[in-house]
Amino acid sequence: MSGTGHSAEPLIALVAGEASGDNLGTALIAAIRERLPGARFVGVPGPRMRDAGCEALAESDELALMGLTEILRHLPRLLRLRRRLIKEFYARRPAVFVGIDAPEFNLGLARRLKQAGVPTVQYVSPQVWAWRQGRVRGIAESCDRILCLLPFEPDFFTRHGVASRFVGHPLADQFPLHADRSAARAALGYTESDEIVALLPGSRMGEVSRLATPFVGAAQWLAARRRGVKFIVPLTSIATRTHFESVLAPVSAALAIKVQDGQSQLALAAADVVLTASGTATLETLLSQRPMVVAYQLAPLTAFLLRRLGLVKVKHFAQPNLLVGREVVPEFFQEAATPAALGAAVLRWLEEPAALESLQRDFASVHQQLRQGGAGLAADAVLELVPR
Repeated sequence: MSGTGHSAEPLIALVAGEASGDNLGTALIAAIRERLPGARFVGVPGPRMRDAGCEALAESDELALMGLTEILRHLPRLLRLRRRLIKEFYARRPAVFVGIDAPEFNLGLARRLKQAGVPTVQYVSPQVWAWRQGRVRGIAESCDRILCLLPFEPDFFTRHGVASRFVGHPLADQFPLHADRSAARAALGYTESDEIVALLPGSRMGEVSRLATPFVGAAQWLAARRRGVKFIVPLTSIATRTHFESVLAPVSAALAIKVQDGQSQLALAAADVVLTASGTATLETLLSQRPMVVAYQLAPLTAFLLRRLGLVKVKHFAQPNLLVGREVVPEFFQEAATPAALGAAVLRWLEEPAALESLQRDFASVHQQLRQGGAGLAADAVLELVPR
């Protein structure tokens, strides 16, 4: 497969996992097209990437899995999909392969393509600096280049001999430096005086199925102690919304709660405090300069294995704490994420608004650091690997 020449119309293979990967992939396609208008795209896109012109060989939600046990359950199907993609990419001879997030799936695919002479990029660093650091050797064998969204990541890869580049985070370019809170509240039907807590239990079904119950319980706990508090729950899919509403149904009459499709950026801008799953939503909350409480629950077996085998290598898991370099927002892992603990942590933010000033200074500093025109830098890094 190596040695083929590529014109100004290279074929670029993309495989994205879930909603955040779809957003990154859409911005990457636009930035590559600015530089090479004739570029073509094929692979596993999300809906926005497909709308941007990426030909679909499968759907990105097939890769939206989380944790060791969930991946093991779907392993036969994932291996069949990977084999099919390898066959397709061998036949189509892409100029470069970009795996967007979903490292458990993409790194194995990248290794096979790299062995066949295709330049390979992993866009979004696997969090090997956080847990299972031994994986870094396999990454070097799979990828010609890692594109890092977070500024502290390239140092780790450089120490392990893996080519990497900090490209900034595209979300930092998409969020204004100062959110218009009044406009967001008006758009959602709230007043200036309303006290609003946003609940973000995740974008994946696995996350929502684990966090819906403690989040609804935390809302009940808060409502019992904070008269008039209102809740807003933006969810990204019909499946996650249906599940959350089924958990909410028995108590919804006692809560001032609004469940809606999407519009998480508006909900974050409008909120006083955010109770969120760990992941991209924590970064979106940081970029909205909102105080937050972060919960992370894995399948019980996954959590047991991580602890028993000593695979976790960082003090914090919440991105805001990693980016600021100390614990600035409370985080609760596994069985610690109880309704009472989450509710009490949200209540502390509501009762101590003075703590918000220091937090917002830290968050504004991180926002500026991540604002690098990320999609453009990522496009440059990808196109440097396209044979001329």
